[in-house]
This record gives sequence, C-alpha cells and structure tokens, in this order.
Amino acid sequence: MKIGILGTGVVGNTIGFRLAGLGHQIMMGSRNANNEKAALWVKTAGENGSHGTFAEAAAFGEILFNCTSGGGSLEALNAAGKDNLGSKVLVDVANPLAFTKDTPPSLSVCNTDSLAEQIQRAYPDLKVVKALNTMNCYIMVNPALVPGDHNVFIAGNDAEAKTKVKEVLDWFGWKAANIIDVGGITGARGLEMILPLWLSLWGAFQNPNFNFQLAKGPKPQQ
Repeated sequence: MKIGILGTGVVGNTIGFRLAGLGHQIMMGSRNANNEKAALWVKTAGENGSHGTFAEAAAFGEILFNCTSGGGSLEALNAAGKDNLGSKVLVDVANPLAFTKDTPPSLSVCNTDSLAEQIQRAYPDLKVVKALNTMNCYIMVNPALVPGDHNVFIAGNDAEAKTKVKEVLDWFGWKAANIIDVGGITGARGLEMILPLWLSLWGAFQNPNFNFQLAKGPKPQQ
C-alpha cells in the first residue's frame, strides 16, 4: 500500500520505518522537498521510502498519517492541499500540546473541542480517525514492548475508515480485542486529554514504555 506520512519527527520516522519494513511504500512529507531529516530517514528506510512536500505525500498516499506537532497540524494540512487530501483516511496521531518555558506542556484545545475535530471540520471530506496518540511511538508500532494486554483507542465518524485503521493496527501487532472504539470524532477530546496524565506518569516512572489497560467488571444489575 502507498502511505503518506506528514511530519519528519520521531513519531513519523518510527511509523514510517515500521511500515516500510512491512513492505509498504512510504512517502514522508515536510514543508519543503529538500528536508534533511526526511532525506536521512529515506536512507534508513531503504527502497520503500521516499520523501517530498506535504502536498506530494498527501497525493501519494492511499492512507495518510498526521504525525506533525499538534500546533502545526492545520498549517501542514493546508500545505498538503484539499484536493490531495480528498476523502482519504487520515490517522491523526498528533496531540495539541502547547509548550511554554519552564512549565510542563498543556493542551491548546480541550473539553469542548479537539485537534481531530478541528481537522475534520476544516476538511469535511477527509475521514479522520484519532488513534495511537496515548502512548509513545515505539509502542505504537510494537505493542509487545509492554508485557501482556493493553489498549489502543480509536475515534472517528466513518465506520469503514475505522475498519481500515484497525487493519493497520493489526499490521503493527495490536490484538483486535485490545482495540477500543470510543465512538465518533468527538471521542478524540478524551483521547487527547489523556496526554497530561501520560506526561505525569512518564515523569513518575522515568520510563516512557508504558501503556493503559482497562479492566472491565460485570455490568451492574438493574
């Protein structure tokens, strides 16, 4: 499959490397076609890796990943272009983190809105699915890094798009039983609001290799 990845940071690099290793053709997109980080990634990704602009990566991919920083996601998608994005599936991995000097990151949008919803409103034909944003990128593509069963969450308005994302998650090694669909794209609010807790836990553990596991009891009797 042809997959476009928007963003040249560690998240985009890790997802792209894993997908290229699985035999998919990957184009990493950035602001300009001569991005040094993207060119370096191509050298490690091998024959299945290429790079270009946001617009070129969006046009290339049958499915897209938004791995840009949350604060720059809408700008990146604007550069990608509405026609290139079309009605494709966009896996939104980004989090709307706002960074300020000497304080922990906070969310630039929360409670009544989310980054994923902002993207969906800006590009109504795009099939946005929020996924994989509640863990570090190495666990995203290799859940076995955390022993036992643990969960990945998805949210989106289009059922077929979520089915496609579940297929991608299966490529990464996620068990179907551990994928939790929280409903429509408004469910992204809760998924993005997990990040402040995740950051606090990272500080407490001094180790980013952890994830959430939900334990369910029996339904209460009426």
